[in-house]
Amino acid sequence: MGFMDKAREAAQQATAKAQQGLAQGQAKIDEVQTSRAADGLLHDVGAAFYAEQRSGGSHEAVVAALGALDAHVAAHGPLGKAGPVSPEVATQSPAPPGAPSGSPSATPPAEPSAGPAAGGFTLDDL
Repeated sequence: MGFMDKAREAAQQATAKAQQGLAQGQAKIDEVQTSRAADGLLHDVGAAFYAEQRSGGSHEAVVAALGALDAHVAAHGPLGKAGPVSPEVATQSPAPPGAPSGSPSATPPAEPSAGPAAGGFTLDDL
């Protein structure tokens, strides 16, 4: 293999790495832009709700802001996470209107088991 072949191969590798770096950078930019859009929509929901509760704002403004936020979540996935919506998230039904967002679900949380953990150890073993 001659000097020119080695130089050409090195240049091709450098080009591939540069393109990979650009793709990663663009993905990060898209993630940041999506996050900022979600932050703006959350701000709009909060402002509309505050106005409705404290200064006689319309309920329609709250519904419209929530609709925009729902559309964003449908397009970009759950808030706080970047990426497409997974099938199990898309099939979950939203909380009924008027239910607080932190309300407990119909299924109670699982009780911790009294037996040893998966490794077979207990605190008494210490």
